[in-house]
Amino acid sequence: MRAPASSARSGHAAGMVRRRIERGGERLWRLEDFRNLPSEAVAQALSRLTRLGVIERLSKGVYYRMRPTRLGQSRPNPALVRQLAARRKSVFPSGLAAANLLGFTTQTARRSEVSTSALSLPRKLMGSETVIHTRRPEAWAALSEADAALLDFLRQAGRSSELSPARTVRRTVALLSEKGRFARLVKVAASEPPRVRAMLGAAGEQMGKNRAALKRLRASLNPFSRFDFGLLGGLRHAGQWQAKEQAKQQAKGQAKEQAKVRPTRATV
Repeated sequence: MRAPASSARSGHAAGMVRRRIERGGERLWRLEDFRNLPSEAVAQALSRLTRLGVIERLSKGVYYRMRPTRLGQSRPNPALVRQLAARRKSVFPSGLAAANLLGFTTQTARRSEVSTSALSLPRKLMGSETVIHTRRPEAWAALSEADAALLDFLRQAGRSSELSPARTVRRTVALLSEKGRFARLVKVAASEPPRVRAMLGAAGEQMGKNRAALKRLRASLNPFSRFDFGLLGGLRHAGQWQAKEQAKQQAKGQAKEQAKVRPTRATV
């Protein structure tokens, strides 16, 4: 008795999936990699191969074909896995990674740090050691990696910078001066904490930006609030944008300490 045509097609698809995975060596596989085959048959084949130990399921629709090593089965490349996660959700560098991307530090963190507008990210994809900051504003989804990294840097008041306070301010202003960036960040500023809006306002004032945009930023702030600008307390108009005096003094003090250790030209 002949098997139904649907069963035959399903068996054919399962065989093709297995052969393609076995020939592909170590790599990540997604359902989208088998678009030319019936989706239901592909899903069943991947589930069966997972049960047989041929592949490992990392998250919904994502599988990993391992290879044997002297230390056991190989593990997925964390960088490739994060890239895959970033294609599915908006994922941006955070902390030291953001500062490194923007040129504020050459350090790399021992643990990866990312931010996302999603409620969560699959741990198997991101890695158990990765620090994940969730619930960033949905507006971040429209930003570039560098734009989001700069907002993250402002949220931290520049504390991930290894530059002096004066150089941190100059670098921040230079980044905000790049074509269209200040306008893009002001556009999403309503979803940012007030201290970020205040720092954007102080930087915009220093750059001589559009008065109407600055007026909107100022109107969004509680006039009785004071904000910790951290290393950005040295912005020229920080006080007018409600920076805490303590933060400004700290930035000035650090600048003085930096000046003390600068080498001086020998005199005869």
